[in-house]
Amino acid sequence: MDKNEKNISIIGIVIVAVIALMVVFSIVSVSPVEKDNLQRFDSYDSMVASFEEAKEQNYYKGGWGRDILMTTAMTESADAGNAAPKASQGTDYSETNVQVQGVDEADIMKTDGKYGYFVSGDNVYIVDAYPAEDAEVKSIIELENMRPTEIFINNNKLVVFSMGLGATRSKLEKSYCFGCNNSTAVVQVYDISDKTNPTLEKETEFEGFYLTSRMIDDKIYFVVNTYPNYRTYAENDGNNIIPMLRENGVEKRIAEATEIGFIPDVPSTSFVTIAGLNLANNSIESETIAASGQAVYASENNLYLAEQVWNRTILPLPFEILKSVFVPEWDNIEKTSVIKFKLDNGNASFVAEGTVPGRILNQFSMDEYDNHFRIATTVGRNGSNNVYVLGSDMNVVGALEELAPGESIYSARFMGEKAYVVTFKKVDPLFVLNLSDHTNPRVLGKLKIPGYSDYLHPIDETHLIGVGKDSIEAKGDFAWYQGVKMAIFDVSDVENPIELHKVIIGDRGTDSIALHDHRAFLFDKERELLVLPITLAEISEEQIADSEKRMAEMEDDLRWNDFPLYGENTFQGAMVFDVSIANGFNERGRITHVSEEDELKTGYYYNYNTQIKRSFYINEALFTFSNSLLKANNLDTLEDISKVTLNEEGNNYYNDVEIMPMVN
Repeated sequence: MDKNEKNISIIGIVIVAVIALMVVFSIVSVSPVEKDNLQRFDSYDSMVASFEEAKEQNYYKGGWGRDILMTTAMTESADAGNAAPKASQGTDYSETNVQVQGVDEADIMKTDGKYGYFVSGDNVYIVDAYPAEDAEVKSIIELENMRPTEIFINNNKLVVFSMGLGATRSKLEKSYCFGCNNSTAVVQVYDISDKTNPTLEKETEFEGFYLTSRMIDDKIYFVVNTYPNYRTYAENDGNNIIPMLRENGVEKRIAEATEIGFIPDVPSTSFVTIAGLNLANNSIESETIAASGQAVYASENNLYLAEQVWNRTILPLPFEILKSVFVPEWDNIEKTSVIKFKLDNGNASFVAEGTVPGRILNQFSMDEYDNHFRIATTVGRNGSNNVYVLGSDMNVVGALEELAPGESIYSARFMGEKAYVVTFKKVDPLFVLNLSDHTNPRVLGKLKIPGYSDYLHPIDETHLIGVGKDSIEAKGDFAWYQGVKMAIFDVSDVENPIELHKVIIGDRGTDSIALHDHRAFLFDKERELLVLPITLAEISEEQIADSEKRMAEMEDDLRWNDFPLYGENTFQGAMVFDVSIANGFNERGRITHVSEEDELKTGYYYNYNTQIKRSFYINEALFTFSNSLLKANNLDTLEDISKVTLNEEGNNYYNDVEIMPMVN
């Protein structure tokens, strides 16, 4: 053996030793108890040790994708936008735009084809919406010490998710203050058989933060994150760090330590509770794990909880030096842990956990199809993009890696045996992927165009709507985003996708809630209808002239990148389009909640409370909703029908309700 070979052998031995020590230092001293395929702590002390070990090892959670914080099925897996219109009492109406058909998502507004239910400020409003000419508020649920965030409607049940705003003193332990150092997540069930008099049937309050929820038939599954109250634990003589819940006024631990599960590969940095609410009897069953939920995907049978984890392992100084020399990328182990739960009659039971490299963008980065789970991730700031396929046991069975190196995923949509992924840095490559072979996902084709899509919405099996931003290339290794861009992509020739139609809305500074929240996007293929909330920014001729003058006076080295102009806000409301594969986008008209008087008072920014957040239709009436107003327009002509004033201030105080018939 020559000297070089000997040195390589020594280095190899050292590397193995370092990695072995890393593993030793990262092992949590617990004796697991297995139940229902999930390991659980064997004592309270072992649970605390697990959390303390995670703190010592300096585990932390990294940020998510760019936008995080926070339908007619075309395939078995869930796609195609707004739920199919329903018929109720002779009406045809739209529903919440969801990811998976049959899996409803909570939102700030719901309709059953007759009534509308709206979250505004600290109140929930029940409005008799149809006929639109006679629209009126039937009742207001005024919530105390909580701020409603989302709701569900299920027949004569209204479910309200709220954030608790005030802590109350617990009677369970005299030194314990319920919610003092954490927010609380409140779940309320109301009987709304009498729309004029909603009756509270059940209230449950969890220590922690409500993440999201899904409704399947009359079962609701929701997720709550809770961080351990270390300060209370330290200051109150070993007070229990397990979060509390209050159910109909009765307080108790969310679970005992031996009932709390853990995942060996996931550090114990917080608690996450997956709860099932059965609306048939208002019972709640829950499972708590030492983990965290940051994004959720749910099919009709399973729920997947994703958590991004960065692994920062701290070793004694000599080993830290060796680690930095021999394993320099160790501190950049960015991965996403996905925990799978089976959903069954209101119960969520642990199935398995899987881990893949990188981070996800949002819930659309995940999908289930043919008993397999698919996930799209981005590794690092200038890394690569990947799609992984996991089996029912959450082990990786197929991978497509190194997609568009140096870029990041801006949107993804899985559609059965195909997937569509948009990455971006200077231009927008739309990738068409073949996932028919779970073990061998591959690229079929791609399209490079200016701009990017934040959200992809299927029209049919071979056409997509993309909504995002236009862009212009900069002199550096990036691009400047411009106005909002909508495009129709034809992917019938999978190897050569094309941009069939496009429309650019406004200039730099134009934005839409729908770019970050798919529930704000209203599309109906049969009606050829698309409604998009828009804050429009436009560049005036005066701005252009002033800019050209200033640029001419600048020295060349100060004009290196020709920073683009921002437009000035000129409109806030919703833009209504006729849209079809044959004819593309044609603007039908605009609806605003900004009065002429308010327009005159507007400065650089519009009032947040007049920003249209959602739209829906019932028969021939198109409704738009903001914090301050519910407005009805004729769906064909967009002529005003009526408006219902809600909470104009968007706070705890309610202004008088008035129905204001409008002059056509």
